[in-house]
Amino acid sequence: MTLLLTRGDLEGVLDPAACLDALKMGFRTATEATPAGQRVRTDLPFPGTATALIPGLLPGIEAYTVKVNAKFPGARPALRGVICLHSGRDGELLALIDSATVTAWRTGLAAALGTHVLAGAVGVLGVVGAGAQAELTVRGLKALRSPSSPRSPIDVVVHDTDDERAAEFAARHGGRVVGSAPEVAAATDTVLLATWSREPLLRLADTRPGQHLTSLGTDEPGKRELGADLLGAASVFVDDRALAGTMGALAETGLTAAATLGEVLRGDHPGRANATDRTVYAPVGLPWQDLAVAWAAYGEARRRGVGREVDLLA
Repeated sequence: MTLLLTRGDLEGVLDPAACLDALKMGFRTATEATPAGQRVRTDLPFPGTATALIPGLLPGIEAYTVKVNAKFPGARPALRGVICLHSGRDGELLALIDSATVTAWRTGLAAALGTHVLAGAVGVLGVVGAGAQAELTVRGLKALRSPSSPRSPIDVVVHDTDDERAAEFAARHGGRVVGSAPEVAAATDTVLLATWSREPLLRLADTRPGQHLTSLGTDEPGKRELGADLLGAASVFVDDRALAGTMGALAETGLTAAATLGEVLRGDHPGRANATDRTVYAPVGLPWQDLAVAWAAYGEARRRGVGREVDLLA
């Protein structure tokens, strides 16, 4: 039997702290010994792209994922698709899972983890692009804050091309709205960008020493959120060196990454060297991250009896 998990099912069973733990363990264990995942992406004769991530694998989990997404920037939601969770023993299709929700959770929470590790004190958080991924990043950062002050608020400054969405985001998080990405950078210590931009939104002159920037909108060729001059002046951390250089933030720049987040979490690289460094975390997104969140959702859904079972072989 195959378990169907909708967005509502997932939002009922997923927990930010548990997913952060799963992602942190994944970054530490998904080394060169783990079979490499692949990202396959193609343009379409429609206003969108098709992307597949295969296979999502992690040591200790006897299952794997295959994710197929449609990305249509003009649609709402812009990303739609499915994650197939298969048994590693016999290939049984254990679950069909809404990929938009899992992608938002794994991307946003992995961004929160990278920001938490590399930025030091988050200070005032700037958000450029007030969508689902930014929402999960803020939730993740709140979960990662010091246990001694779990209710301490994160001050948020936000900009979005959709004024209504920006206002709603600011209202949810007790923040304020400004009119542009440079205004966000001028008012904040840490900046999160999660957009569809194909032109740099921030350049070196828009930032200052000591700032950290997390860029989520550079996950396929042609997308750009940060100028090459800014990337060249910063220590850039990624989730995968090869992908960052071919389709991520460093593509066509001639620059190399300082380290991967996994290397920092394993203690193989110190991360931020000093308080005046500009740092950037620019992930592409990896198949094992889909597995980490999907496996957590599947286990919790089974425990709670959430979802609907179907027999696709009937």
